[in-house]
Amino acid sequence: MEHLDERKTKILKAIIKTYLETGEPVGSRTISKYTDLNLSSATIRNEMSDLEELGYIVQPHTSAGRIPSDQGYRFYVDNLMEEKDREVSEMKDFVIERTAKMEQVLKQVVKMLATNTNYATMITAPQYQQGKLKFIQLSQVDEEQLLAVIVLEGNIVKNKIIRTDLNGLDNEQILKLNLLLNTSLNGLALNQINLATIAKLKEQAGIYSEIISKVLDAIVESVSEDEDLEIYTSGATNIFKYPELADSTRAQELISAFEEKQQLVSLVNDTLSDEEHTGIQVYIGSESPVQTMKDCSVVTATYELGEGMKGTIGIIGPKRMDYENVVDNLKTLKSQLDGIFKKPPEQK
Repeated sequence: MEHLDERKTKILKAIIKTYLETGEPVGSRTISKYTDLNLSSATIRNEMSDLEELGYIVQPHTSAGRIPSDQGYRFYVDNLMEEKDREVSEMKDFVIERTAKMEQVLKQVVKMLATNTNYATMITAPQYQQGKLKFIQLSQVDEEQLLAVIVLEGNIVKNKIIRTDLNGLDNEQILKLNLLLNTSLNGLALNQINLATIAKLKEQAGIYSEIISKVLDAIVESVSEDEDLEIYTSGATNIFKYPELADSTRAQELISAFEEKQQLVSLVNDTLSDEEHTGIQVYIGSESPVQTMKDCSVVTATYELGEGMKGTIGIIGPKRMDYENVVDNLKTLKSQLDGIFKKPPEQK
């Protein structure tokens, strides 16, 4: 993205802020009223032409007004995020009793978020992400079955029955397989068990390589089979407040996404899989992983409860959403959810 000088940056921000407030294309005369610019309408028109050529704004009709493009919104959001990171987040008037049940808290959070922002909102119950293997124990049940006890990070225990031909497999061989599995796999997340690791395991297991394959399948199942993702939503009907989203087809698609929730799972998975950005993420237009939200902006935050437990907060609205208010709300909620269920530090 091309670097903008100070004047172009100020004009672009003024266009976006005005459009966020009005929803109408913005002309040079409107921008000239910003007192800190001190520029003539002619100068502003020239700068707006340059911004249009660079792809930051577009002219939707033959009128003189311009609106931000997705690239323009991206520039604005990235700058806004930098500013917000430098600010000390102000705690809002939001009190949740530490003793409240998780479900009650999350329903309260998502409803409050919809009220505060006037957009559609969602929040997920926390789940264990990228659980690492802590221990594997194989033991013989009968001549055709092994019991695999798989312990994951967070001390989550999964039991799996493995059916196989155990002819010739005695306690000493089971002990060797346990030693081999734990030596090779302990401390690894599922995405760290690569083909080379699997090949080496099978080679070392020799005639029992089939058992290794079945144990690995059981591990994959154990890590992937967490309970259905619980998603709480609120404010879906807020979509009708914005003309650009309120036509029957778009609105119905968005409402369906909130009711059926399956598409929201894609959004959550995309957010949680991005390990480099565990703070606030902004998807503008076509950047969204959810096809029905390509005309929207989606802002998400990941909150953490420790021991690999994470959840997602999300706000969905028009591309001209009030990003500053949304980011403020998400920063506050993320901070509170990060700490609300953690035990207070022990007094020394």
